[in-house]
Amino acid sequence: MDKGYLTPEDYAEPRCLLCDEPYGKVPEVKAVPQQRIIEKMNDYMSRRDYAGAERHLLYWLEEAKLGHDKGGELLIRNELVGHYRKTSNREGAFESAAEALRLIKELQFDKNVSAGTTYINIATAYNAFDENEKAIPLFEKATEVYEANEGTSPELLGGLYNNMALTLVSVGRCDEAFELYNKALDVMAKVPGGGLEQAITYLNMADAYEAKLGSEQAESKAFELLDKAYDLLINTDAKKDGYYAFVCEKCAPSFSYYGYFMAAKELNSIAEEIYERD
Repeated sequence: MDKGYLTPEDYAEPRCLLCDEPYGKVPEVKAVPQQRIIEKMNDYMSRRDYAGAERHLLYWLEEAKLGHDKGGELLIRNELVGHYRKTSNREGAFESAAEALRLIKELQFDKNVSAGTTYINIATAYNAFDENEKAIPLFEKATEVYEANEGTSPELLGGLYNNMALTLVSVGRCDEAFELYNKALDVMAKVPGGGLEQAITYLNMADAYEAKLGSEQAESKAFELLDKAYDLLINTDAKKDGYYAFVCEKCAPSFSYYGYFMAAKELNSIAEEIYERD
């Protein structure tokens, strides 16, 4: 029957059932607010609201998919890998890792700094779940990308060297790990507030000496490194915010392990005070 007017089915091409777009039409990209997503994520983590953080990320993941925002989806997948690592969700971390690697390939980002960050993030998750042989090649790819890009920030390089060194210690390659730890210390010395990351590096080095030499032989060296770490944490020029609290809380068990119980108690108290304040 002649309706006397045009409706969409009279002029639009049939829609593809899989992509929900007319055939031949490139989907319009509706970008998610990446900066706002990260800021909100940091807020959740500063309050240790892990359930809220996951809901936040999964909501924006669906928004990125619906908006055909591949770059936004990659960012959120990266955040999910880190979140699931922290919450010991192996399946979730590996699923998001696979999706992140797929997106890098699809977007042809393999030479970009963002790809290096993704490789590190996934490799760190693999290390956390004892998949070190999978982690090392990704760290090597990240090193190639970061060191080839002059714009790579010292913070990113420091994180790479630290995390790769941890994995090398896990597989008994301690001498290579010490080289990377020293590189991390050098680059973080150039960063305002970089003392927090240097403190973490010193604690990691103490563990590496113990792994290489055994507890008794490594004791004096470990104590020397712990003293340096403690001084950096307490006398830092870094902002006393949620990240500082996170680092203090993260470092406290290492001090307890080596018998620095008062230092551990002080760091935990600092963290709790900041969490309660914020």
